[in-house]
This record gives sequence, structure tokens and C-alpha cells, in this order.
Amino acid sequence: MRADAGPIAMLFAILVLIGPLILGLVGWSRRGGRRDGAVAGPWDWQLTIGSALLYALAFELLFLVQELFLVIPKALVPGLHPTLYHNNHDWTGDNPLARLFQGTGALAILLVGLAALFALRGNRAPASATGRVALIWVAFAGLFQSISQVVVGAILPQNDVGMAMDYLGLDAPMHWAAALVALVAIVAVAFALMRPLLSLAPNECRTVTIFRVATVPAILGTAIIIPFRVPGSIDQVLLVPVAVAIIGMGFIQSGAWRSTPLPATAPAGRLNLGRLTILTMVMLAFFQLVLRPGINF
Repeated sequence: MRADAGPIAMLFAILVLIGPLILGLVGWSRRGGRRDGAVAGPWDWQLTIGSALLYALAFELLFLVQELFLVIPKALVPGLHPTLYHNNHDWTGDNPLARLFQGTGALAILLVGLAALFALRGNRAPASATGRVALIWVAFAGLFQSISQVVVGAILPQNDVGMAMDYLGLDAPMHWAAALVALVAIVAVAFALMRPLLSLAPNECRTVTIFRVATVPAILGTAIIIPFRVPGSIDQVLLVPVAVAIIGMGFIQSGAWRSTPLPATAPAGRLNLGRLTILTMVMLAFFQLVLRPGINF
């Protein structure tokens, strides 16, 4: 940990763990203990399970994009020979630019996440259920995986973004500035994703809808992610997926009450669980059979 990063780490923990609790209690007190929005209907388990599969697929797809944009820049630098794995990357050789290029992966998925979030705004959101849910989770994975790394980079110099910060010569005030911007962005992104998630079941109770279409799928999706990442260290296999789910879903679930009601704009069609399961198995096979041994660049 950086010598001056203790307060940043404490603020990060308070925001992620205590912030959603306070937000939820505020909503509960304003509603007087009543449910918000319309009455919750029957649980659509097909939507929940399909959303969980798409959560896992989006998470691992964005992780792969991140790793590709970590290894490709290094492969273009003389003296560096990177290798891509199913849950990480490594390289041999030495070049000062390697530390800078530790930040290009987070930048790449940040841009993908922003593009997905932009595509969800207004009438641009996909009309199909599969397209809309997939785009929501791509935005979620890209933004929360990347933004959280900025905070961690301000705390830990050995973090990917932390290495890039050190290469750029950022001092303690700049670490604080980057961390504060990232912390605000975490809350802003959570609020921005509420309406697209609520559009999946626009006529039902908002808090219950988020629980069914987002929180439970994030839990189930995190469990699905684990086989993609084993074997590996505990941070590679479990810590990162769990942390991203907690960081992202905390404010989305606890703040559902504050999102304005949506018109009846539910997406058309249903999620095809058979196709999504096959796609998940194909992607898992690619990660374990092709990426796990390592691909040299």
C-alpha cells in the first residue's frame, strides 16, 4: 500500500459497504416501510437465469478485452514478449513502457462500457430482451471493472493502473483526485444503470425488479464466472468477480427506490436459456482449453 493511501482505502470501504446501506435506509424511511412502485408480479425465473448467464458472459468478455489491450501494446514494444492466459497475463523482457501499458486494459474496457451505456439511453436501447440485457451487463462489467481499478491503483502501486500512475509520475494529490473522481463515478454509473434495468419489468415494484433481474443474476453470474478462472490465486479466481459485483450492485439495489417510474417499454421476446447455456459452455471451453495453456504474442 502507498504510504499515504490509508484514508483512500478507508473512504473506498465506507462508500462500498456503508453507502448502499445508508441509501437503502433513506429510501425505506421515505416510503414508511411500504414497497415502491407497482405491486410485484410472479417471478420470471427465465429472465433471472438468462440475465445471470449474460452477466457471466459479459464479465468474461470484458475481462478478455482488458487482457488483450494489456498484451497487444506490450507485443509492439521491442524487448517485451507477453503471454495471455485465461485469468491473467505475463511477459518476459524489460522495457519502461511496460508499466504504462498496464493501464491500457482498464482504459479499453472503460471506453467499451461507456459506449454500451450510451447505447442504452433513450430510444437507442435494443428492442429485444437479449440485446438489452446483454448491453446492460457489458456496460456494468466494463465500467465497474475499470473504475474500481483507478481507486485500487491509487492505493496499491503494484496494481495495473497503479503502475501506469507511477509511470506518469502522479503524486499523492493526483492519486487523491483520481480516486475521488472514481468514487463519484461508481455512484453515478450505478444510478445510470437503474433505468435500463427497470425497463426489463417496467410495471412492477422497482426494488423487487432490481432484485430479480440484477442482484440475484449478479450473485448467480459470479458463481458461473469461477470455472472460467480456475486454477489461479484467490484474487484472480474469486476476489475480483465478487468485488465487482458488490461495488456495482450495492448502489443499484439500494437506490432502486429513487429511480423515476418507467413507461411500459419492456423489451420484446424472451431470453433463450438453451442458446445462452450453449454459448456459455463454448466460451468456458475457449477459456480453459485455448487460453489456460497461454497464448504467446
